[in-house]
Amino acid sequence: MSSQSYFTPELFDFLVKLKRNNRREWFLKNKARYEAIIKEPSIRFVCEAAEPLHSISPQLRSDPKSSMFRIYRDIRFSSDKRPYKTHVGLQFSHGGGGKDVHAPGYYLHLEPGGCFVCGGIWQPDRIPLLKIREAIVNKPDDWKKVTRGLTISDEDKLSRPPRGFPCEHPLMEDLKRKSFIALIDLTEDQICGSRFMNDFAKATRKMAPMVEFLARGLSLKW
Repeated sequence: MSSQSYFTPELFDFLVKLKRNNRREWFLKNKARYEAIIKEPSIRFVCEAAEPLHSISPQLRSDPKSSMFRIYRDIRFSSDKRPYKTHVGLQFSHGGGGKDVHAPGYYLHLEPGGCFVCGGIWQPDRIPLLKIREAIVNKPDDWKKVTRGLTISDEDKLSRPPRGFPCEHPLMEDLKRKSFIALIDLTEDQICGSRFMNDFAKATRKMAPMVEFLARGLSLKW
């Protein structure tokens, strides 16, 4: 894997300024800069991330069309009418997992003061969520093994045990989850460094057993 930089500190500088000037007029004046320091490097990173991701599973998608989130916010039903996101989001989802954002896979988040890569599945629909919970119940030792040493987000959980599962189950805290997401924090120096692809690949490999468990729990090829 070659060592090269994809992003520069200008990316974070642009996002800080966008947060202060989240208006269409400002963005249009600075759109060329956005494309040069964020969009084009993101496209290059996504294309070159395909190799390490496909070494984990050929089912993971890594291409600009499916991987890049738009900078534009959907404000149709929101009281917050700021038009632009102030972070960069790249997703690498399982190709057979249905709607991209709800499929098992990986997500890279770049934001001033908050960069991370995560692996897992975010807010699956009712039937996939049930299948994952059943997989955990049926293979508890496997689940404990694939999550050992990982930081699992506790943000998206039920307050009570899910219906149909015994309240005293030893993995109840996991069964309460509505999302199954492992997180690995990254620094801005890492993002801008020449070994960023290596750092990204290392993080995705560390989370790969958990992502595979989730995919197989949904009867997806891996």
